[in-house]
Amino acid sequence: MICESFPVGPFQCNCVILACEETRTAVVFDPGDEADEILGSLARHQLKAVFLFHTHAHLDHIGATDLVRTKTGAAAGLHEEDMPLCENLHIQASLFGLPTPPTPPIDRFLKHGDSFSFGKEKVEVIHTPGHTPGSVSFHVPAFGLLTGDTLFAGSVGRTDLWGGSHPTLINSIQKRLLSFPDETAVLPGHGPRTTIGRERRSNPFLV
Repeated sequence: MICESFPVGPFQCNCVILACEETRTAVVFDPGDEADEILGSLARHQLKAVFLFHTHAHLDHIGATDLVRTKTGAAAGLHEEDMPLCENLHIQASLFGLPTPPTPPIDRFLKHGDSFSFGKEKVEVIHTPGHTPGSVSFHVPAFGLLTGDTLFAGSVGRTDLWGGSHPTLINSIQKRLLSFPDETAVLPGHGPRTTIGRERRSNPFLV
């Protein structure tokens, strides 16, 4: 599997590109900013993006979606419960004094248990609400977990923003993420990689 991960934008969201090495079809996760960097990475690896999937609809995870979608023709996916955030990017941007990106059309509403193929690889949707109502994590069997702003290395997502709930967040992590084996790789929405085992043993919010 081809994997490219790089932080984008002022909030340094981890944008992740995973692709089938044989077919060169790719999924872009959380295209939050710096569309030229994302498009450049796809071009360098000669990849065709088929999906733009989002862990949630905060500005830093969805800001470049409209442009990347227009340039690639990839289908944008988001959990329906985060549509109020997607439809109010102007409010999100104003809170930080940032320009408002275009609101992207959402082609697919992601649901817990959905599975999508890209070439010979697949990605599974896990609804993990708490950071936002529609937060999801993604399980790519050949790679591991992409947890967005639900679970970080040594921390968890904040819950003091619109729609956040700390008890719901912890329940999502304990019931749906910690069910994976200890060796499962975790790539959060910000910061370094970790593993389920490391977080199970030492994350202060979970022990």
